[in-house]
Amino acid sequence: MTRKPTVVLGMLGPTLDTGKTPERWSRWRPSVALCQHEDLLVDRFELLHQRSFDALAGTVMKDVRHVSPETLVRGHVVELDDPWDFEAVYGALHDFARAYPFAPDREDYLVHITTGTHVAQICLFLLTESRYIPGRLIQTSPPKRHREELAAGSFAIIDLDLSKYDRLASRFQKEQREGLSFLKSGIDTRNAAYNRLIERIEHVAVASRAPILLMGPTGAGKSQLARRIYDLKKGRRQVSGDFVDLNCATIRGDGAMSALFGHTKGSFTGALKDRPGLLRKAHEGVLFLDEIGELGADEQAMLLRAIEEKAFLPVGSDREVRSEFQLLAGTNRDLSAEVAAGRFREDLLARINLWTFRLPGLRDRPEDIAPNLEYELEASSRLLGVRVAMSRDARERFLAFATSREAAWTGNFRDFNAAVTRMATLAPGGRIGVDLVEEEIERLRAAWRRAPAAAAGDGGAAEDLVAAALGERRAAALDLFERAQLAEVLRVMKGARSLSEAGRVLFAASRAKKKSVNDADRLRKYLARFDIDWGALRMDGG
Repeated sequence: MTRKPTVVLGMLGPTLDTGKTPERWSRWRPSVALCQHEDLLVDRFELLHQRSFDALAGTVMKDVRHVSPETLVRGHVVELDDPWDFEAVYGALHDFARAYPFAPDREDYLVHITTGTHVAQICLFLLTESRYIPGRLIQTSPPKRHREELAAGSFAIIDLDLSKYDRLASRFQKEQREGLSFLKSGIDTRNAAYNRLIERIEHVAVASRAPILLMGPTGAGKSQLARRIYDLKKGRRQVSGDFVDLNCATIRGDGAMSALFGHTKGSFTGALKDRPGLLRKAHEGVLFLDEIGELGADEQAMLLRAIEEKAFLPVGSDREVRSEFQLLAGTNRDLSAEVAAGRFREDLLARINLWTFRLPGLRDRPEDIAPNLEYELEASSRLLGVRVAMSRDARERFLAFATSREAAWTGNFRDFNAAVTRMATLAPGGRIGVDLVEEEIERLRAAWRRAPAAAAGDGGAAEDLVAAALGERRAAALDLFERAQLAEVLRVMKGARSLSEAGRVLFAASRAKKKSVNDADRLRKYLARFDIDWGALRMDGG
C-alpha cells in the first residue's frame, strides 16, 4: 500500500531551538532533531512562529533542510500578544487550524508538542483531541547521554488522556453539545435512549472513517441523519468531497451497476457516453446508500471490493478506478435475516457492520413528539412565509392523539411532517385551531386503516398481503397485533423459494438454540391457524 506523506506541525522553540554559531550542532534542538530520525520520514514541516523570531525560524528551517533534504519546510507567522494567555494562544492556533487545508485522506499529520510554551502545547493537544487538527501527537526527547556528534534523541507518537485536563476539557463540552444538537437538527429531544444513541453516533462520526450502518423503519430519519453526519465531518475538515446519496431500491440491473460504478461509452445499449458513477463522485467525501439491502448480488460484490480496496471497474472498462470515500448505509430490513435467506452477502454485512445504529420509530419516542412539533411548525413558517402557530386547545388535542396508542405513525416522521404541513397550509392567518386538528386526525386514521400492512412495518408495500390471503372480511376480524405478525410472515414467504427457506429466515434466532429444527413444519403449523396452505399460496402468486 502506498505510504501517505507525513506532515508535522510544530511551534518554534525560542529557547530549545536557539543557536546561530556552529556550536549549535552540538546541542539537541527538538525541531531539527525531529527530522533526523531514520525511522520517521517527514515530508513536510509546518513551523509556526511569532514574527519577532523570524531570524531564528530562518536558521531552524535552513538546518532542517540540511539534515533532511527531502523535507519541505514552510514557516507560518502566528502572532501571540501574550504567549502565556490561554485564550489568546488558543484563538490564534484555532484560527490557523481552521484555515489550514488539511487533507487527511492523502496525508498523515503529526503535531509536535515538545516546543513552545506549556500553554501552546496544551492548546495544540486540545485542538488535536477535538479533531480540528486531524492528526496524532508526537513528543521528542534529547539523547540520554551527551555526545559531541549530532544526536537525534528519541520520539514517541502518543495518545494523551484527556481526563488529566478536566478543567480544560470542560471548555469543549459546549462544542460537543453543539455537535449533538447539530445531528438532531437543533431539536431538543427528551428521549434518553435516543439522546445516548446520537451521542455515540457523534463520537464515532468524528473519530472514524469506517462504514456506518443506520437501521430503522421507513421514515425514522436515516437519510436526514446521514446528511447531518456528513455536514458535521465537513465542518471538522475531515472530508473535502461531496455528499452523494442513492436509494438502492430505485435501481436495477445494468442501471444499478452504471449508477454506482459508472460505465464506458458503448458498454451496453443506451450508453452513449462515459459516465463516472456515484462512487467516483463521492471521492474524498461521503457515499450514503439508503436501502442497501435492495442491491443485487453483482452490485454487492463490486461494492465490497470498492470498500476494501478503494478500487473498482466501471461497466465495460478494463481499467481500474480508485475512489476514497466513507460509506454510510441505511436499511429497514434485517440484514442478518437477508444473509440467512441468501439475499445479502455475509462478507459485505461483516464489512459494513462495524458501527451499526438502530434508529427508533416515532411511536417509540413519545417524549420527542412535542419538540418535533415545534420544529415542524417553525419549518412550515419558513416554507409558507407566515408565522404558523397552534392555539392551546389545538396543541393539547394534537399531542394527546399523537402520543396515544391510536396513533400508528406508520411512516414515522414522514407522516408527522406531512400532518403538520397540511394543517399549517390550511390554517387561516397561520393559526391552527381545534377544527383543523380534528380534520387532520380523521385523515390520519383513514390513511392508517387503508395501510395496516405498512403499520406493521412491512416496508411500505402497496398491497395488503393479509387481505389477499384471507379475504377482506377475515382480515378485518384480526387484532392489529395478529395482523401485523401475519403480514410479516407472508412478506418473507413471498420472497422465499420454499417453506424451509422462509422458516430459516423467520426463526433465525430461536433455531440456533435448538439441537434439531424443522422450520418448515413449524411454519406450516402457524399457517394452519389461519387455514393458509403454502402450495395454494404459491399458486396464487404469493
